Amino acid sequence: MLQRLGLSDGMPIFLDDETMMPVEPLCSWGRSMSYAELAEGTMRDYGRIMRRFGGHQTGRGRDVLSATEADLVAYKRLRTQEQEMPIGASAWSKESSVLDRFFSFAVEQGLLERRPMRVAARGRNALSPRTRRGMDIRHLSLEQYRYFRDVGLGGQGPDSGLNPSFRGSSPHRDRAGADLAVCSGMRWQEWATVLLPELGMGRGTCAEEADFRVQACAKYGKERGIFVPEQAMQSVETYCLLERPEFTAAAARSLERRHRDLFVVSRVDVETGRIHGVLDGMQRVLSMKAMPPRLRRITVWEGEFGLEALAVFLCRGGLMPGADSWKRYRHAAWRRMMAQQNPTTPKLPARRWRWHDLRHTYALQLLTYLEQQMDGAEPDPIARRRRHRSYLSGHIRYNPLLIVSRRLGHSSPETTYAYLEYTDDLLHEFDAAFAEWLGDPEGGATYAQIAARAYGVESSAVGVC
Repeated sequence: MLQRLGLSDGMPIFLDDETMMPVEPLCSWGRSMSYAELAEGTMRDYGRIMRRFGGHQTGRGRDVLSATEADLVAYKRLRTQEQEMPIGASAWSKESSVLDRFFSFAVEQGLLERRPMRVAARGRNALSPRTRRGMDIRHLSLEQYRYFRDVGLGGQGPDSGLNPSFRGSSPHRDRAGADLAVCSGMRWQEWATVLLPELGMGRGTCAEEADFRVQACAKYGKERGIFVPEQAMQSVETYCLLERPEFTAAAARSLERRHRDLFVVSRVDVETGRIHGVLDGMQRVLSMKAMPPRLRRITVWEGEFGLEALAVFLCRGGLMPGADSWKRYRHAAWRRMMAQQNPTTPKLPARRWRWHDLRHTYALQLLTYLEQQMDGAEPDPIARRRRHRSYLSGHIRYNPLLIVSRRLGHSSPETTYAYLEYTDDLLHEFDAAFAEWLGDPEGGATYAQIAARAYGVESSAVGVC
């Protein structure tokens, strides 16, 4: 029946507490989200928001369709001011858009004559956030990144010695994840779900660098190319040699018992990017770039010890760590950094770092490097501002800002413009080669290697610093 109706996993279903019967029009609205092919996690979040608003209306003796503007104002005030932990502008913006989407659906279906919110000046209504959000761009300096990677994630001391109190189980995995993120500019859901064949690894092979495409794991499903330089590949290879076999060996028997619930791969065609295997008892041929995170998590193949996950990063259960696990790794790293902070360590911000900050760092360093390759180092700030204006009118292929925008997968270059105000920040500016971040500064990969791929030319044509 689910297949005949075309319903997606994660579709929210609302049931009455007493009769356990479907509650309309919430169930119909949830079905409309399924037909819109929203992501499973998105539908789950939207369903929770509507359940919360429905409970608020029940407490006021109303249902969701009889909501008035006063109800919406009261709900907004409760969420943003009166509850024990008020939410911020970002969270409320998401809730307001979901409520607005529901009432628009009710009007389209003829359930309401109009939405309950009056439109005021400049298009504002009762649901609009009071503040406009800007991009929260936070980036790390070289010293901060190394402190985060080696001390926080890797379990070292500030003096590069072993931290005797370190109780982490997978320092090489966490360090490799950070290196992959800061070298490629991928979002968390992209680098944390990467598969071995995408990096040219597995079956006794390991490529020096990787070049693949992401789509299903990318934001809005927008396809783009990803380039991983040599030093990041070496970091991932170290993890795969030292830690990953332990995970795969311990989980092989457990995965064998669950093989019917897994996507068991029989053949990987690297040239076409396709995977052949059995899923739900049926032979399937799938494109790796079109595999969503949920499917990647259950993808396995026959390894040295039996069935093993095809994902690069694994946890103790033998499968891909989820969002909560990576969040736990990051929080533990922050506590270690705070505990060992002293006058010789880099200054830490007031808020703990996020994995997404590594993407911002990648964007700023690549943008700075490309601009210097075009014009050279320019100490005059007025000349630097003039440089940005001239580039925007230059050739699209060689415009540093547009190159970074394409590499990040931004839907519009306007999103990338926000990075411009940080490119002249002397506190975080450095001209070191890319190898300084990851390994031996002598003969390692540099930003020139990444820039060469961005420009579509050989490294020798761009030059190496």
